[in-house]
Amino acid sequence: MPMNSNSNSEEEDGSPALRSRSLKWTEDGHGGAIQTLDIQALSLNDLQIGRERKGQILKVYRRTEEEEEGEDIMGIGKSKAASMYKIIFVLGGPGSGKGTQCSKLVEEFGIIHLSAGDLLRAHMKSGSKDGNMVAEMIKNGQIVPSHVTVSLLEKAMKESGKDTFLIDGFPRNEENRASFEKQTGISPRCVLFFDCSEEVMQDRILGRNEGRTDDNIETIKKRFGVFKEQSMPVVEYYRKMGKVAQIDAERSQEDVYTDVKASYLKFMQ
Repeated sequence: MPMNSNSNSEEEDGSPALRSRSLKWTEDGHGGAIQTLDIQALSLNDLQIGRERKGQILKVYRRTEEEEEGEDIMGIGKSKAASMYKIIFVLGGPGSGKGTQCSKLVEEFGIIHLSAGDLLRAHMKSGSKDGNMVAEMIKNGQIVPSHVTVSLLEKAMKESGKDTFLIDGFPRNEENRASFEKQTGISPRCVLFFDCSEEVMQDRILGRNEGRTDDNIETIKKRFGVFKEQSMPVVEYYRKMGKVAQIDAERSQEDVYTDVKASYLKFMQ
């Protein structure tokens, strides 16, 4: 039975009944009442909205599409997050050298480098219910919902205690981009786009991994195709807003970093 969002009643355990400013309450998805779950049992895939703490216990219910916009993992509100956090998206094809350049920025300016891929892999290895869910989805060839990745990024930003972040390899597509901005309320200061030909990127990847077969070359080319098809629209979206710093990534690391540093200082002032 759906709960009334204006109810002031108390639950049997004495905690206040959950209330919502603008979200709609739903049943638990199985025809039963709203469940009380331990925080570790939360599934980012379909839970974790409209919650109220009582120690380490959260009352949760299944989200609807309308509710996703109301999520606030950071616990500070979207408008405050938008003014507090300075974000740079770092995009480029595999082998474009973006990871190396991120490391140089971290070393010089002490900012935080977050890799969406690394966060997902760590999440899968954590042994948590959510991590196992993500691992199973990837194993079955399913796309991990954007809000899962965004929530991991939010959590990492909050726990870092810092305010400036390089987010590497994200957003991968337009859906990622829209989800990040909707969920966090944050628009990036800029996008560092590492422009590099497929030939150069392929040579770098093969040299880095020594002696790949033709099958691996075919896989690499598919990755190039995915980046061009899915990630370039994100670059073009921000280019229209004047937020893209396009870096010629075919030069030496030192020459590339000269431009990366100049772009960083320009957009972060």
